[in-house]
Amino acid sequence: MTVTLAELARRFQAKVRGDEDVIIEGVASLQTAGPHDIAYVSDRKYLPQLADTKAGAVILAEADITRYAGSALIVANPHLCFAQVADLLHPTPGFTPGVHPTAVVSPAAKVAATAWIGPHSVVEAGAMIGEGAYIGPGCYIGAKASIGEKTRLMAHVVIGERCVIGNKCLFKPGAVIGSDGFGFARDGERWQKVPQIGRVLIGNDVEVGANTTIDRGSLGDTVIGDGVKLDNLIQIAHNVRIGENTAMAGLAGIAGSAVVGKRCTIGGQAGINGHIELADDVHITACSLVTSSITKPGVYSASIKAEPAEKWRRNAARLYHLDEVVRRLAKLEERLQQHSEEQKN
Repeated sequence: MTVTLAELARRFQAKVRGDEDVIIEGVASLQTAGPHDIAYVSDRKYLPQLADTKAGAVILAEADITRYAGSALIVANPHLCFAQVADLLHPTPGFTPGVHPTAVVSPAAKVAATAWIGPHSVVEAGAMIGEGAYIGPGCYIGAKASIGEKTRLMAHVVIGERCVIGNKCLFKPGAVIGSDGFGFARDGERWQKVPQIGRVLIGNDVEVGANTTIDRGSLGDTVIGDGVKLDNLIQIAHNVRIGENTAMAGLAGIAGSAVVGKRCTIGGQAGINGHIELADDVHITACSLVTSSITKPGVYSASIKAEPAEKWRRNAARLYHLDEVVRRLAKLEERLQQHSEEQKN
């Protein structure tokens, strides 16, 4: 698809500075863009690269327009506009509905005529595949599971029995939805498995990254709200509830029965303890460990940045004695307070 800069401005409520008839065929970075590509700048540290870019046009904020002499699309949110332009110029590939000859679909499953079941996929009895759904190669849809309209499962996605997936979702390769939660009861020196009989309920417009796992509930359900975005290699344990439009970066994990509010962000490698709650609009920075509930919106951190090894060893040794130092300091403050009172008398 090709469009002019003027057409992009009309579609996305932007202003044009420069040649509004320039032809745009694709999107690219500032460094790699050619004369028919459009690039963008949303972080001001990349503004110096504007001097060398060969892009046909650049998406910029009004405040940065003086830094660039070429044709530009001026918007309030360059990153958002770039995403919209990229979606327009590089749409998701279409498909021809049907069932591949190597797929195994139970006669008791209900598959919409407009859906596609890819090679070597399995759809069990009682499962429902909605209109326009795409089930990629090697996927497994468990008994009585439900896949919503226009939802796409890429290669080797597993949807466990009775799990419910909403409309317009995207699951990247290797995602596993509805695996057993980590539930065991002590029996002397051994462990007795606790059956995990809940489901996973996923709302609309949810994206789940490659090899991310969402466990089914032990008794109730694990619930993922509308608009949630999960990166690759994330672990969501049983009975977790995640509010609408929350986003989590790769390698993060949430332990069982935790509740995460709406519009939260969880940084990469962050960990959320079980049985705690995060309020709406809480933002956890990367590598943080959250061990207690957070009741107020805001940005929270609980990590220690990397230091030169020798300095870290000294600090770690001192940290080992921190409790002792605090106690000694408290006693010293008490003595100083007593001395001050004696001086007054």
